[in-house]
Amino acid sequence: MNNNLQAHLIGGGIGSLAAAAFMLRDGNVPGANIRIYEASPLLGGSLDGAGTPDQGYSLRGGRMLTFDNYECTWDLFKSIPSLTNENKTVFDETVDFNELHKSHSQARLVDRRRAKVPVTSMGFSMHDRAQLLKLSLADEDTLGADTISDWLDPSFFETEFWYMWATTFAFQPWHSAVEFKRYLHRFMLEFSRIETLAGVRRTVYNQYDSLVLPLQEWLQKQGVQFILDCKVTDIGHTTVDGKFVVTGFDCLRAGNNEHVDVAAGDLVFFQNGSMTDASSLGSMTTAPVKLDKTDSHGWTLWEKLAAAQPGFGNPAAFNSSIAESYWESFTVTLQDAAFFDKMQQFSGNEAGAGGLVTFKDSNWFMSIVLAHQPHFAGQPEGVKVFWGYALSPDRIGNFVAKPMSDCTGEEILRELCGHLRFDLDAVETANCIPCRMPYITSMFMPRLHSDRPLPVPKESKNLAFISQFVEIADDVVFTVEYSVRAAQMAVYELLDIKREVPPIKQHDHALSTQFEALFKALK
Repeated sequence: MNNNLQAHLIGGGIGSLAAAAFMLRDGNVPGANIRIYEASPLLGGSLDGAGTPDQGYSLRGGRMLTFDNYECTWDLFKSIPSLTNENKTVFDETVDFNELHKSHSQARLVDRRRAKVPVTSMGFSMHDRAQLLKLSLADEDTLGADTISDWLDPSFFETEFWYMWATTFAFQPWHSAVEFKRYLHRFMLEFSRIETLAGVRRTVYNQYDSLVLPLQEWLQKQGVQFILDCKVTDIGHTTVDGKFVVTGFDCLRAGNNEHVDVAAGDLVFFQNGSMTDASSLGSMTTAPVKLDKTDSHGWTLWEKLAAAQPGFGNPAAFNSSIAESYWESFTVTLQDAAFFDKMQQFSGNEAGAGGLVTFKDSNWFMSIVLAHQPHFAGQPEGVKVFWGYALSPDRIGNFVAKPMSDCTGEEILRELCGHLRFDLDAVETANCIPCRMPYITSMFMPRLHSDRPLPVPKESKNLAFISQFVEIADDVVFTVEYSVRAAQMAVYELLDIKREVPPIKQHDHALSTQFEALFKALK
């Protein structure tokens, strides 16, 4: 065992939790030697879930899962016991749940007439197909810092494919062409079933309850130490044989400044950047406050490190344009089933079987999803929860004459009911909590290869980066998988673990997958 090694993990998101688990499971590091430092009172980072049935539940977001991909994620959760069934792992219970609740959307797109769009065609012209093929075959050096709209004409962004792909994955035309290309390849299996979302898999509850809490409890039982309400403010370092070596770090804990020494041979894992940094909640009567990185200082530590050491990335590529990286979500808690009943009648899907419903002509580009109920552990029978988001919250609504970013929860519900042509009594018992996230798609911003550090930069001796803002060849950001894979790669490299990191499944190389995608594109 690595009995003397001490590991310090800065940030309590899924990346750090996964890194701690890999150190325990595969690196034989004692749990008592692992410490996770988190600035907030809760672990989980962007995989959050909070609230009560009376005060209202809130989710900033939910990440798409599949069983065809997410190799490192499922490798991890095959080792983590379920909280509800002692004879099953989290992976087992997720497989069983999805066998019972299969996705097959019958109302993926809804138009301005409140009609379900029959998505038998992707809506491509031959010119659209040629441009999309050219982009998908271009190498990343050629794409460089180009945007999607640098490669695709305006007509492409009016196709049924774009409405579905953009809202499934949260792309905008001004986002990185490299990231868009990676998604086309990584999720080529989803291309042929994008209108039904048949490949999407869900956890039993929201991802905080179903992924974070079981992992947190398992780590705690192994002796891992969680140091909460502790914000790391600076990292001390030196250079040894040309390598960057962390010697200690400063933190603010319960209003007091503290210093933690990092001894020779110890390791530091840092979650650089955050997609949910500076997020803010509103209420039924108030809009979310408009915050930025100066309000939370969540990017500051990475900015300090990047300024001190070439090879540690360029955070400014990601956090310098809120107008291009923000959108707004909302979580609705209902005390009766009226809205769910009307949605089932309209969509033809029971809750949990339909996935995203996108209002394609919505000025806000709004989508909602009704998950299987209960969506929170302990959610009372009779209480219903659904989630939605809008990619264009800066635009004036179709039914509410103001931007979504200025709207209260009540006004968001009014806009939603307008698109559905539902009377407001369908949401009479609703509590809608909006959430503004200024950096939610910051990792999609156009960037150069050098703007993201490797999980273990070649210049580093004992510091690793684990987040959505590291460079992993061929994989895609804005997924749980990216954070878990970064953590596994970093742990295995720094601890010299010989076990192979699960390789990325290259479904896009299979002739059958390529044929299905081509057939879909030609319809």
